[in-house]
Amino acid sequence: IPLGEVKRWGFSLHQLLKAFVSAGRVDHVAMVMGLHPQYLSSFWKTQYLLLRMDGPLPYHKRHYIAIMAAARHRCSYLVGLHMGEFLQVGGNPAWLRGLHCAPQKLRNLNEINKLLAHRPWLVTKEHIEALLKPGEDSWSLAELVQALVLLTHYHSLASFVFGCGIKPEEEQDVGNSCSPHSDSSPASDDSVGGSGGTDAMQEVEMLMERMKLLQENQLEEEGVTQEEMATRFELEKTESLLVPSSDVLDPSLQSNIRCFLEDPEFGYKDFTRRGEQAPPTFRAQDYTWEDHGYSLMNRLYPDVGQLLDEKFQVVYNLTYNTIAMHCGVDTSVLRRAIWNYVHCVFGIRYDDYDYGEVNQLLERNLKIYIKTVACYPEKTTKQIYTQFWRHFKHSEKVHVNLLLLEARMQAALLYALRAVTRYMT
Repeated sequence: IPLGEVKRWGFSLHQLLKAFVSAGRVDHVAMVMGLHPQYLSSFWKTQYLLLRMDGPLPYHKRHYIAIMAAARHRCSYLVGLHMGEFLQVGGNPAWLRGLHCAPQKLRNLNEINKLLAHRPWLVTKEHIEALLKPGEDSWSLAELVQALVLLTHYHSLASFVFGCGIKPEEEQDVGNSCSPHSDSSPASDDSVGGSGGTDAMQEVEMLMERMKLLQENQLEEEGVTQEEMATRFELEKTESLLVPSSDVLDPSLQSNIRCFLEDPEFGYKDFTRRGEQAPPTFRAQDYTWEDHGYSLMNRLYPDVGQLLDEKFQVVYNLTYNTIAMHCGVDTSVLRRAIWNYVHCVFGIRYDDYDYGEVNQLLERNLKIYIKTVACYPEKTTKQIYTQFWRHFKHSEKVHVNLLLLEARMQAALLYALRAVTRYMT
């Protein structure tokens, strides 16, 4: 995303950014999120509390956990950032030589880190029990809950970094910083001019038409049975396995990341000859954020529970009532489809949602993008970013990434907190 486009901010954001400048610079994550000031404010408060305010874990361990989480997705941007922060708060430089040099207590997080990053549905109360088992390397429940929030926060933030193509500050292409484009231009190189432009325009019109029809028909389609709803979900979940992921992954893992990884081959799904196993279905109403996760967080890590809830709500309801070149549009069905598709990919099903809507509203290129960024963000390419929604602005594609980040975080957190609840009961 050209720097010129992220510099067009309002005054209120300028005020907020003063808080970031303590290090003498504003990082690129903040700059890109700054396209949506209301969200950035909520995100920043949460991250500030997680890393810099009182809590069960010492500051250096929080940054080390961030490194462990970001390394799962090979996110050198976040690993490098938190290696610097770790040293700044007095962390032992020897630990940065790799996991094998860290205390056993932190190394014990490796298994749950791996599962939350790639297959959160496998987290059980036994994993929680093993970490809390009395002994010199045991975790307290309060410490563990903070660690679980940090892990899911940084797995999801890695998705955002790759999804928006954010580069480390020192690698920023100088040409980008004075880009002549404004955010009113489409975010795709091939969408303007030629037949590409016409096709992209048609895609926008088709999406508008489908949203309108869905909103009108919602009242009429009350006759759909629960069985039919369940079938549509299973179809969507199974189909998501067929979304091809690009297999372009640099085999020469940078050594500053490899040393924080155990079992680097472990990923979102098994590439077995016998076919792939979709995640088992998690019925959303059996363990919801609103009724279960939020109240557990409020008991064990009160301030963060409150801020996470606010952040989920801000992103879920964030809208400017615009789509590409159209204004005054109700985008709620589209936002819900994106959120629910991310949860579907992680096996979470809402009984009262018709997954037929996902098929109606999310074009194949968008599904490929969402699946890649949510499940194997390290494989995201510029090509799949430009191929979906070709007539949309960069800020709208960043908006998709914010929904993705939060839906992914909430999904993993629900699996983790459900395991904690089962352990406690």
